[in-house]
Amino acid sequence: MTTLARTSGLTEVQSEMLATVRTFVEREIIPHAQELEHSDTYPADIVERMKEIGLFGITIPEEYGGLGESLLTYALVVEEIARGWMSVSGVINTHFIVAHMIARHGTPAQREYYLPRMATGEVRGSFSMSEPDLGSDVAAIRTRATRSADDYVIDGNKMWLTNGSTSNLTAVLVKTDLGEAKQHRNLTTFLIEKPVGYGEVLPGLTIPGKIDKMGYKGVDTTEAHFDGFRIGADAILGGEPGKGFGHMMDGAEVGRVNVAARACGVAIRAFELAIDYAQQRSTFGKPIVEHQAIAFKLAEMATKVEAAHLMMVNAARLKDSGERNDVAAGMAKLLASEYCAEVTQESFRIHGGFGYSKDAEIERLMREAPFLLIGEGTSEIQKTIISKGIRRDYRAG
Repeated sequence: MTTLARTSGLTEVQSEMLATVRTFVEREIIPHAQELEHSDTYPADIVERMKEIGLFGITIPEEYGGLGESLLTYALVVEEIARGWMSVSGVINTHFIVAHMIARHGTPAQREYYLPRMATGEVRGSFSMSEPDLGSDVAAIRTRATRSADDYVIDGNKMWLTNGSTSNLTAVLVKTDLGEAKQHRNLTTFLIEKPVGYGEVLPGLTIPGKIDKMGYKGVDTTEAHFDGFRIGADAILGGEPGKGFGHMMDGAEVGRVNVAARACGVAIRAFELAIDYAQQRSTFGKPIVEHQAIAFKLAEMATKVEAAHLMMVNAARLKDSGERNDVAAGMAKLLASEYCAEVTQESFRIHGGFGYSKDAEIERLMREAPFLLIGEGTSEIQKTIISKGIRRDYRAG
């Protein structure tokens, strides 16, 4: 067990849960990650085991059949899973965000209808903000929902849906014409139940196929095309149009803690691989770990892993306490993702030529780490959030 990234002040329940997940990762994820990743195969058996041990319902309130645990508990679980294979953490990430949004903002009927089935993993969530030409400008969404009697008709194209084909509940942010001058006040989140799979899964809703990615294999990433798709007004999250931007930003805030946790998990694994290899590989008559150049690299890597973990834990605890954590979450996501990329690259260098082989686990991590620089907002977006928060908290006068 790593001596890095320890978390103080955990309850007995949290400690037991993390021990269970750590054993699960060691026995059922790490031994199969390379093969599944190289073949871009969805980890169906692993997902079924995650259902059995209750991971889909970690944060869902106990009254709805979940475990009722904190964001911190969830983030630490994600860190452990990402250490094994980041794609597996992606399977539960979007599910967690949608469950969080429904628990926080859903109507009583929506909570009663969705959350018990989400807790068991029977219903698995995905969410969609991005569009082909959108980038980070969420308020410029073009996909539109037009009122038609008691229904809405949705038209447009959405992009980068993690779990787009394997989820059966998608939270989609679209534009509704409410006449508000500020565009973000015209955005609404719809909860769309759909069958799993590709093609026209419902009349007017098509999931065209899986996007082939550099890394982050196994988990499906898709588009969603809406062409005259009809849905009832009761599918609006919270029951009131125009609140979608706030709902999605709340989801993104906890999602940034999640991405920070994933970055910590990948960085921990990269460090473990590096220090293990450095003790086995010898040059000039001694293990390379005894060369100062390698020893100093390992020291810097360990420090970055520890710093990122502490910032992630702080951001999660702030959110759990009810305090505003937009700056802390942005800082944690920024630092953890950047440090993850740096630690992974240093591990790759320590591996030398072997690291360039498809047989080397570090080769996979090298393709996974860059995603964390982008997911849930780029580093530049995090800097924007942080700088706005700093100006708010240190306003002159």
